[in-house]
Amino acid sequence: MSKIKSLDELRKIKEAAKASTDLRTTGENPDRVVLMVGMATCGIAAGARAAMSALLDEISKRNLQNVSVVATGCVGLCYAEPLVEVRVPGRDPIRYGHVNDARAREIIDKHIVQGILLDNAIIGREVPKGE
Repeated sequence: MSKIKSLDELRKIKEAAKASTDLRTTGENPDRVVLMVGMATCGIAAGARAAMSALLDEISKRNLQNVSVVATGCVGLCYAEPLVEVRVPGRDPIRYGHVNDARAREIIDKHIVQGILLDNAIIGREVPKGE
């Protein structure tokens, strides 16, 4: 690792680290899109870390400021791991199954950026209580 040579260089490193950390928090902003990645044992064994890394990488590349990625536990759909649940404000949550690197990037491109659901990958939709 190279030495830090200036205060400005240290500030840049701090900002990059903060930006990376901010992607993994939900915040209190109700307008924030939240991507929940199933990171229980079954999810990790099926490749959830790679899916989460791809989501974080794609969000960072596109400089999406209103999207957070958070880890969640088991939701009981182990057969479909790795799982990613997309929570867009004002819409029902959508769960995608068998999410690999390519599918994770497609979720960002199609669902988050373009607003197009990936019908061939949806494994569940949350039904609001009372319906």
